Amino acid sequence: MARIGKKEITIPKGVEVKLDGRKVMVKGPKGSLSQEFVSMIEVKLEEGKVFVLFKGNGKKPIALQGLYNRLITNMIAGVTKGFEKELDLVGVGYRAVLQGKKLQLQLGYSHPVEMDPPTGIDFEVIGGNKIKIKGIDKQIVGHIAAEIRSFRAVEPYKGKGIRYTGEVVRRKAGKAAKASSGGGAK
Repeated sequence: MARIGKKEITIPKGVEVKLDGRKVMVKGPKGSLSQEFVSMIEVKLEEGKVFVLFKGNGKKPIALQGLYNRLITNMIAGVTKGFEKELDLVGVGYRAVLQGKKLQLQLGYSHPVEMDPPTGIDFEVIGGNKIKIKGIDKQIVGHIAAEIRSFRAVEPYKGKGIRYTGEVVRRKAGKAAKASSGGGAK
């Protein structure tokens, strides 16, 4: 069993971590993030390192220790390097365009789908059929990517829709393939 929660988190140069009661604040070159933590968890700062400790017995405090360790690690990575997700638009006529900061998608509907980026999120369109979502908060970047993907989820017969770059879509055989195999009614 991995013990992610027990691992110490090293604070890189240029990043400042502060504790304010039940809140961890991380400030770096790309911005600042904060996260509140529950009473079963205790966060300590010592000599450029962050330690996440749990209070109490049982599985839940141990699980929360690992969760908050990863959350703080992701906050530090976000303010130093940032996070990004890439989406591919697959289908005839499916394309994306940036209008200012607003993302406009043509997805085969009678109207374009438009989306304003929340604060801290930037969109980038590459070649009309690839979208990059960039930001410092991993959770928000993933949520926005999932929301865009939900506008036209990938269908299994032709593989059309919005998918994550590198996502493998299992294709199904259609009715024509079933009828030619001799499995029809007698």
